[in-house]
Amino acid sequence: MQGVLKAHQLARVLRRSSSPIFLNSVSRVLSPCILEDIQSSSQWRGYFNSGTIYGNYMQKECNLQRNVCQCQKCSVMLRASFSTEAGTVESGVTESVKELYDKILKSVVDQRSAPPNAWLWSLIQSCANREDANLLFDIMQRLRIFRLSNLRIHENFNCALCQEITKACVRVGAVDLGKKVLWKHSVYGLTPNIGSAHHLLLFAKQHSDVKLLVEIMNLVKKNDLILQPGTVDIVFSICSQTDNWDLICKYGKRFVKAGVKLRKTSFDTWMEFASKIGDVDALWKIEKIRSEIVKEHTLGSGLSCAKGFLIDHKPEDAAAVIHLLNQTVPDSRRQKFMAELQKLVADWPLEVIKRQKDERRKELAATLQHDIPAMLSALSNMGLKLDKQPSLFNAFMSICTCFSLRRCDTSLSGLKELFCFGKHEYPCNKIEAALWNVAYLKFSTF
Repeated sequence: MQGVLKAHQLARVLRRSSSPIFLNSVSRVLSPCILEDIQSSSQWRGYFNSGTIYGNYMQKECNLQRNVCQCQKCSVMLRASFSTEAGTVESGVTESVKELYDKILKSVVDQRSAPPNAWLWSLIQSCANREDANLLFDIMQRLRIFRLSNLRIHENFNCALCQEITKACVRVGAVDLGKKVLWKHSVYGLTPNIGSAHHLLLFAKQHSDVKLLVEIMNLVKKNDLILQPGTVDIVFSICSQTDNWDLICKYGKRFVKAGVKLRKTSFDTWMEFASKIGDVDALWKIEKIRSEIVKEHTLGSGLSCAKGFLIDHKPEDAAAVIHLLNQTVPDSRRQKFMAELQKLVADWPLEVIKRQKDERRKELAATLQHDIPAMLSALSNMGLKLDKQPSLFNAFMSICTCFSLRRCDTSLSGLKELFCFGKHEYPCNKIEAALWNVAYLKFSTF
């Protein structure tokens, strides 16, 4: 009788209840197969809709128990499938990493004591694949919880440890895990720092991955990491090797705005890129920033300025910069200086004109047609003995080959005699007639 009364009360409660939260909570407690059996049974619907019990109460209880047993079997099978999957994941774990992981886990979970730091460092250094890195991050999360609950330590792990974790992730190719080290708020207790970002940026540089570069720099900005001069070097080198001028300008402005003191190497990369594409406006802006930080020119920045003067139709200024470099360059770098000067004469004109728009190419070709020989003539007047520099002669011969001087009346042997063996000053006007007119025709046909 009491069972009947309780059933009536339950039926009234269910009829009056219209809360979806209550129904959802019931559905979460009951197994899906039990709910399906209840919903599909017309006898149970009659049980809840009327005040009289139809059918055999004991029979219904037996059916319910049978359904529960079936669901328990399903749960066992489901757990077995998860266990199989976990075994597959762990199959690639390095044995030494698994041993260290188990030792740390036993210390934290069973013994409730802090494991030696050497175990964690050894685990980090032993990581050899992605599965090892997954175990590493799992144990970091467990250690974080243990430090908070048992040791009352709220600080994150130190920066040195976090950088080693990033290096391990980069080493095994788990960059997505390495990016988690840059998170300000995470469950792993890691301290984001710019050193970890540098390891990831070097990986992006190694693979020329611009997309990864952008992702890392976004994380650096989002987590308020302080930019360093080393950051600029890596970012600029990636942009340069991937030929991405817009990106180097974007990050260059960001670095300058943040007050980062750029190194000479960073200015060299930035200015060489600007001179290579012929953007003199950007070049002079960069030079202004450079002059406020670095007083003396490097070989890269000086020759970039010389190229800018040539584009601006100022060959005398270009010669003055090169002459100053010639006076200040140490003997140990003399050979490199001449090699770079040779590239300026032989390689750079082709490169910069190819990058111009069609309407700009003819104008720039005409400028270089006149100004490069004029610059060399001015250098000769300043005391730079061009007839003693076979590398410069070879540069001119390279240009002659590129521009196919077979159309020209002056032969290559004549140019060689004129340029290399003449006792008089370098005759700029004759070289113009023999060389740069043909060069102009070649440039105009790009």
